[in-house]
Amino acid sequence: MAFGFFSESFSDQGTMDDGTWQFCGLSRMERLYAFGICFVIGFLLSIASTLILIGGNVPGFAILYSIGNLVSIFSLTFIIGIMKQFKTMFAPVRFWATVVYLALLVVTLVLSITLHVFFLSLILVVIQFCALVWYSASYIPYGREIIRRFFGSCVTSI
Repeated sequence: MAFGFFSESFSDQGTMDDGTWQFCGLSRMERLYAFGICFVIGFLLSIASTLILIGGNVPGFAILYSIGNLVSIFSLTFIIGIMKQFKTMFAPVRFWATVVYLALLVVTLVLSITLHVFFLSLILVVIQFCALVWYSASYIPYGREIIRRFFGSCVTSI
């Protein structure tokens, strides 16, 4: 028996975009499953990338980590729809955070695949993670301000 968010009668107040995925014939429940599967695959790719890093293959780690992030971001399109995903990603409040994060994903993938440089791949993944945190904080009320104050207090205490 479905209840709450999983109930067909649940009013999501516009969170789930029913029109975007209708051309694929996906119901609300199928989209929730697709989101969950896609998100878990992205998470597992990120975990697998860590195992590759332990083996010393930093370019392989960077590639798998970046692909895992892309799959996880794509999973949200099953919930809110493709157009709403792009609208929220490129809203003025997070435009530059999105551009920097996506650019770092691409740069990390391209340079890790072509150059196979250990330290460059590692540095790009660290910067990519910081960009992801900054991008994600834009969805949390006062999230960026909390980060600014935290690192500001760390710098002043040194």
